[in-house]
Amino acid sequence: MIYQSVISAVVRALAAETINSAGGCDFDAKVQQARIPGEISGKEGAFLVDCMVFGRLHSQLTSAKWDALVSKYSTHADRKREAVLRMAKAVQSPAGKRFIECAVVTWAYPKLPGAEGKRSTSVLPAGWYEMANWDDDGKPESTLRRWRGGIRRDLEREVSEALEAAQEILDIEELICSEAA
Repeated sequence: MIYQSVISAVVRALAAETINSAGGCDFDAKVQQARIPGEISGKEGAFLVDCMVFGRLHSQLTSAKWDALVSKYSTHADRKREAVLRMAKAVQSPAGKRFIECAVVTWAYPKLPGAEGKRSTSVLPAGWYEMANWDDDGKPESTLRRWRGGIRRDLEREVSEALEAAQEILDIEELICSEAA
């Protein structure tokens, strides 16, 4: 299996741990034609590669870079929550601890269209997205926005660096399509 981009590889690899065989949309043919006996191919083969990429990235990325990818792209609720909390502890900002934690959590779980869980189960209650609730000291909104912007820039920079490191790993494995579409 060859991925189209590093982001698609990361997303598929992180989603692999939440995939089960309990059903869902299965559009792949149940019988694969010209299948070589003992060969793993089709969706099973793709899933195996996704799992291998998960293991490779997890073992070769630094814990900070791994946490950045999990916080941004994972669908595994427990792993994502743990990674978000570790990232919040590492953030350097003049803001208070509560503000930093709220800024990181709302970055990892952005407000989506159809909020309040109608279109996504990964939506926080509306109060989480109100910056005024993050600070008890009554700082001006411009200060809160500046703090939030700085925190988010740092988080996005960490994700970009993690994607670059993941790209290097996947290039070595020859798992990224190098041809332009």
